[in-house]
Amino acid sequence: MNQIMLDSLNQQINEEMYSAYLYLSMVSYFNSVNLPGAAHWMMIQYKEELMHAEKIMNFIMERGSNFKLTQIKEPTNYWSSPLDAFKAALNHEKHITSCINQLYEVALREKDYSTVQFLQWFVTEQVEEEANAMQIIDDFERIANDPKGIFMIDRELSQRPSAESEASSE
Repeated sequence: MNQIMLDSLNQQINEEMYSAYLYLSMVSYFNSVNLPGAAHWMMIQYKEELMHAEKIMNFIMERGSNFKLTQIKEPTNYWSSPLDAFKAALNHEKHITSCINQLYEVALREKDYSTVQFLQWFVTEQVEEEANAMQIIDDFERIANDPKGIFMIDRELSQRPSAESEASSE
């Protein structure tokens, strides 16, 4: 793997670790506003982002290189509403989609076809990530801050299975 590709993958590790930090910060926020279902949903999101970073780290090592960890910026820790938090999550996922697309372009430009193939999983994953956030935003917008509606959405979010439980059921 050449240095350009390695540097780009290392930058993506940092992006994924920041994503984990952001979602963990949202766990704290949702707990502070007594929405344990949303906190549960974001805890799973946090763990998925760590898994994404680990997946890239393992790929780098499988290719005979070493990954490099860099400083992770501090995430926001307050949102004005649950809807605002999920809108922030969607905007962040759109940013990550852009990062993955740029990474894919680097791999194509560098003719690193192993990395192109590896990144296809992330391209597909980002479609799911954005769709999930959009659905939750739609739900929150539909109930327009009705306390009963928020309770129902929170209860539904509490039912999100973890990646581990989904893998064991396959």
